[in-house]
Amino acid sequence: MQDYLMIIVGTLLYGFGFNGFILNNEIVTGGLSGLCALIYFATSIPVSFSYFTFNLVLLLIAYKVLGLKFLVKTIFGVICLSLSLSLFEWLLKGNPILTDEPFMSIIIGGAICGFGLGLIFCSNGSTGGTDIIAAIVNKHKPISIGRALLVCDFIIISCSYLLFHNVEKIVFGFVEMVISNYVLDMVINGNRQSVQFLIFSRKYQEIVDVILKDLDRGCTILDGVGGYSKEPVKVIVLLAKKSESITIFRIVQQIDNQAFISQSNVRGVYGEGFDQIKT
Repeated sequence: MQDYLMIIVGTLLYGFGFNGFILNNEIVTGGLSGLCALIYFATSIPVSFSYFTFNLVLLLIAYKVLGLKFLVKTIFGVICLSLSLSLFEWLLKGNPILTDEPFMSIIIGGAICGFGLGLIFCSNGSTGGTDIIAAIVNKHKPISIGRALLVCDFIIISCSYLLFHNVEKIVFGFVEMVISNYVLDMVINGNRQSVQFLIFSRKYQEIVDVILKDLDRGCTILDGVGGYSKEPVKVIVLLAKKSESITIFRIVQQIDNQAFISQSNVRGVYGEGFDQIKT
C-alpha cells in the first residue's frame, strides 16, 4: 500500500509540475509527455488523452515483446499519471502559474517533475512511455536503455522547432530535461544510498545484540590481530542505510565510547534488506 500511495503522490506532483510550469509556457520536454505536448500544440488534443492512448498501444506491444511481468509493473503508473494530467488540465485550464517567467518556470517545473518521478521509481513504479520503447530497443539491439531514452528525448525536443521556429524553446526544453534528471537521480540515490561500518570494540557482542534488536540489521564478526599490539581483536562489519548512521553511532557510543569506527559510502548494496540483484 505504501508503494501504491507513493506512486499516486509522485504522479500528482508530475501532473502539477508539467501542466502548471512547463506545458502552459509552451515548452516541449522529452519523453512521451513531450511528444503529447507537440500533438497538443499542433492539434489541441489534450495531453492526458494522447498520453493514455499512446501508452495503451505501447503496453500491448510490451505484453507481446517483454511479457506480463513488465506490464504489471507499468500499468498502474500509466493510469495514475494519465488521471493526474487530466486533473491539472481541468484545474489550471491552460493558465501558467508563473506568467512571463519561462526560465524560472522550467526550473521549478523540472524540479517538481523530477521529484515526482523519483518517488515513482523508488516505489518500483513506472510511467511507461519512452521507457517501454527503450526497453524494447534494448532487448533486440546492443543499445543501453539510458542511451535509447536520450536519443528519444533529443528527437522529441528538437521537433518543437517545427512548430514554434524558436531555438530558445528548444534550449528551455533541454534545460528542463537536465534539471528533471538531476533531481530524479538525487531522490533515487538519496533513498538508496548505503554506508559500510567497520567497528573495532572489545564489547562487540553487546553492540551486535543491540543492532540486531533495534535496527534489525545483520552483522558479520571478523577475527583480526592488532598490527602493533599483536593482540586478537574482533571487527564488526555492518551495512546499513545512510539514514541509520546516527542511530548506529549512538548505539556504539552508549556501549563503548572507546570503540574505533570507520564509516564509508557504498556505491551499491544488493541482497536482503537492500536492492535486488539486477542483471
